[in-house]
Amino acid sequence: MPDRAPQLHGPGFVLRPWRSDDLDALLRHANDEAVSRGLRDRFPFPYTREDGEAFLGGRVLSPGTLNLAIEIDGAACGSIGAQPGVAERAHTAELGYWLGQAYWGQGWMSRVVALFAPWVMDELRLFRLQAEVLDFNEGSARVLLANGFSEEGCARAAVYKRGQLHDLRRFALVRDHLS
Repeated sequence: MPDRAPQLHGPGFVLRPWRSDDLDALLRHANDEAVSRGLRDRFPFPYTREDGEAFLGGRVLSPGTLNLAIEIDGAACGSIGAQPGVAERAHTAELGYWLGQAYWGQGWMSRVVALFAPWVMDELRLFRLQAEVLDFNEGSARVLLANGFSEEGCARAAVYKRGQLHDLRRFALVRDHLS
């Protein structure tokens, strides 16, 4: 894990640690059924003040997860993170991200992943960064492909969410040596 709290600057955005004063912005963007639809169930809908306080208090993500706020226009409006593997999989991490719907379709997440993915691979000394995308989430698949991830396959009928069965697409960015 990084020794210091990172702050990464991209074109029109900043990736930085979450702060307690982000609660209102978090609630504004996270309490959206369309946002939560493509995420794990630990990201609920409705997204309550208690959910936001638990997240900002470090009680939601697995220990060791590196998670940063996406700040656009001076306010947090999404998140990106990597959960490192353990033991024989310590050279890998799982990438996850979300963005408030007000910023969809404008190329923000492609730029965020373009900054975050190489940085986190170097910072955590990873050979592999992988992400899983539910079958209906074409936007997220395009973000990954645009950033050099390869689609490795599809786990059929892998997720049952909100009364529907979904396939799960897997993408990965790999390298064979560390810088």
